[in-house]
Amino acid sequence: MNGHNLPSVIRRVLFAAIFLCSTSPLVRGDDLTGTPPSPPAVIGTEITANLVNMIFLFDRAASNSPRAATKNYLARVSEPSSPLYPDYLEYQQGKIDRLELEKRLPHVAMLGDSLTQNFHFSSMASSFWRARTQWRKNWFLDTDPNPEGIFSVYERLEYLTPLVATEYNGAGALVAARGTPENLRKKLVRARNFPGQVNRVLRATRFPDLIMIWIGHNNLDWVHGLSSEERERPESHLQTLAAQFRLNYTESLQCLIDRAKMENHRVAILIFGLANIDAYLQGRRKEEMLHTQNRKLYPHFNSGPRSFESLKPPYQKNMARLALMMNAEMRTMVADLNRQLNNTHHVHLEYSDALTKVDFSRLELINSVDGWHPSMEGHKVLANAAFNALRPSLVFLRTETRPTRKTRHLVSNYQPR
Repeated sequence: MNGHNLPSVIRRVLFAAIFLCSTSPLVRGDDLTGTPPSPPAVIGTEITANLVNMIFLFDRAASNSPRAATKNYLARVSEPSSPLYPDYLEYQQGKIDRLELEKRLPHVAMLGDSLTQNFHFSSMASSFWRARTQWRKNWFLDTDPNPEGIFSVYERLEYLTPLVATEYNGAGALVAARGTPENLRKKLVRARNFPGQVNRVLRATRFPDLIMIWIGHNNLDWVHGLSSEERERPESHLQTLAAQFRLNYTESLQCLIDRAKMENHRVAILIFGLANIDAYLQGRRKEEMLHTQNRKLYPHFNSGPRSFESLKPPYQKNMARLALMMNAEMRTMVADLNRQLNNTHHVHLEYSDALTKVDFSRLELINSVDGWHPSMEGHKVLANAAFNALRPSLVFLRTETRPTRKTRHLVSNYQPR
C-alpha cells in the first residue's frame, strides 16, 4: 500500500489512526481487572473508532471474509454415503432452503490472537492495514490451494467433511475481564479481546460444533505498569497475573460451555496452551545476533520490545515463567470444568499442549521481518500440530477421520481410526 496514492483526506485519517494506535496502550489494567473506564473516555473512543471505520469502509472490499464454506458442499452432501444426505433430501424436497442446508454443515470457530492471524509488524501504515484486512492466510483458515502454501486446519478438515469455518481472532487480543469496553487501538484494528470474541460466537445464528482457542500471549507482558522496585521483586505480581488470567479465562469459557449445554448437537471445545516461550526466546537471541551483523535482516526486530516491554532481555526469563504458570492454570481450569461436565454427555472440553511443543527456536518458523510472529513455515507447522491434536474432538463429534477424497499431501502423525 502506497500512502502517496491515497486521496489526501483518507491519507490524513490513516496517519491519524496510526498515531492513535501508536499512542494508545496495548494492555490496560482495566482490561484485566474489569474496572470500567470513565464515560467520557468510552464516548471518545467510540466516536474516534466509528469515524475511522466510516472513512476506511473501502478496506472491507480488500479483505477476505473471516468465514469460509466448502465450495462444493452441495455435491458432497448429495452422495448417499454422506452423513448429511438426509438433510440434502429435505433440501431437494423443498422442506429447507440452501441457507438452512449450509447451517446444518459442521461449523468450526477459531478464537485467538495475532499468532493465529496473518500478521507481523513492519511500517505503521502496513501494520495498521494488515491488522484490519488480513483474514485467512493463516494456519487455521488458509484457503489457497497452492501446494506450496499453508495446508490449513480448514483445508485438512475439508478432506473429512464439507464445513463452515469462522475466525474471530485479532492482533493484540487479551484474555480480559468480561464487560470491559475494548480500548481504542483494538477498535481501530477491528480486534476484540477474548470476551468480545466469545460474544460474537454467542450471537452467531449457528453455534459451532468445534471451537478452537489459542489466546493469552499478550497477557505475558508482565512488566506493564510496574514500578522499578516491583520489577525487581515480581514473584507476587506473577502469581497475581496467573490467577487473574485463569479467572478471566474461566469466566468467558463458561459462557461458551453454558451455551453448548443448551444446544441439540455435540460441541467440542479445544484449549491450546501458550507457545513455548523459552524456545521462542532462543530464536530471538539468534535473530538478534544476525540483525546486529546485518540490519537488513529482521528490519523490524525492535518493534517487539517497543510495544511489548517484557521482550526486553531483563524481563524475558520471568515472561517465560509466566507462560508456564498460565499453562498450568489452564490445565487446572479445564480439569475443574470437566468435573462439572460429568453428566453433560454432548459437550467435550480438552486442553492440548500441541502448539506448546512447536519449536520456535527454529528461525525458519519466525517471520523474517519482525522476528516475532510466525512465518509461513511457522503457520505450516502450527497447522499440522493443531490438526493432529483434533483427533479426540473429531471422534467425539463422530466426524469420519478417514479422508473421503485424496489428500493434497501427507498429514503426518494422523492415524485414521
